[in-house]
Amino acid sequence: MLAWPAHEQALLETTMHVRVVSHDPLWAALYEDEARRIRGVLLDILVDIHHIGSTSVKGLLAKPIIDIMPVVTRIDLVDARNPRFEDLGYECVGENGIPGRRYLRKGGDDRTHQVHVFGQGDRHNVERHLAVRDYLRRHPDVAADYGRLKSEIAIRFPEDIEGYAKAKDAFVKAMEREALRWYRGAERG
Repeated sequence: MLAWPAHEQALLETTMHVRVVSHDPLWAALYEDEARRIRGVLLDILVDIHHIGSTSVKGLLAKPIIDIMPVVTRIDLVDARNPRFEDLGYECVGENGIPGRRYLRKGGDDRTHQVHVFGQGDRHNVERHLAVRDYLRRHPDVAADYGRLKSEIAIRFPEDIEGYAKAKDAFVKAMEREALRWYRGAERG
């Protein structure tokens, strides 16, 4: 068995059905609705909030899970708000393998939302999520390749989120490296 970094292994510990579907224009509205609720919880510590992941890229095949990335002034202030997140239906998982992150998920095995909270000083994690999102938005050929790969892998691993994640890992890592190079150049230009 492959050795997985702790942050990736922690995400795989729950059983999930793997379903990749065509892009749904409703995902943008679902993000906006949930972002409004999250703003209400994070209030005075929220710096920014972003729709990330495959559902944030028009036309990209995706698991129908809305990924949201709030950026806050201080990550240590998030934990005190866990009861409010729980009231919204979230399971608060803590760092879940990525130091400095707070990970929350909603929907159990049929997950609907994932929230990845980072502090504003965590430039690396914030930048890599935004870079991949923006890169896929501006490179439809790469997005199409990624979508095809995810669809093929989902057919091979319909009940095995770990197998699904491992099968796309090399593509995702290479894409992230290219996205970061592109993003850093795009920021300057």
